[in-house]
Amino acid sequence: MSTRSCPCGLLVAYGDCCGRYHSGAAAPTAEALMRSRYSAFVKGDAGYLLRTWHPRTRPGTLELDPRMRWTGLEILDASDGSAFHSVGTVEFRASYRGGSLHERSRFERVDGAWVYVDGEFVQ
Repeated sequence: MSTRSCPCGLLVAYGDCCGRYHSGAAAPTAEALMRSRYSAFVKGDAGYLLRTWHPRTRPGTLELDPRMRWTGLEILDASDGSAFHSVGTVEFRASYRGGSLHERSRFERVDGAWVYVDGEFVQ
């Protein structure tokens, strides 16, 4: 297990943070799922991204660009998305070499597990 901080930006080792979700544990909140999905982009884990995508909106395949270098995640806002909710929203800025992506993502619970539904880009 690595002692380096998790790619999601929390000062916790990857294995104790997003790595446990990538290995099969369920993310307890929409924000935790969003962070773990960002880490999956960093790690190139398309399988995890597909598994945590709502069946209603999930693409058939997902090709990740191996040249893409994600450099940081900033959570700007989160609403609902706790253990007491069935939906949640997380607004974030994900930086990459050469720019950033600002998105407001929507999450829902499916069979008790948080999944990504869709998102809208914020200008």
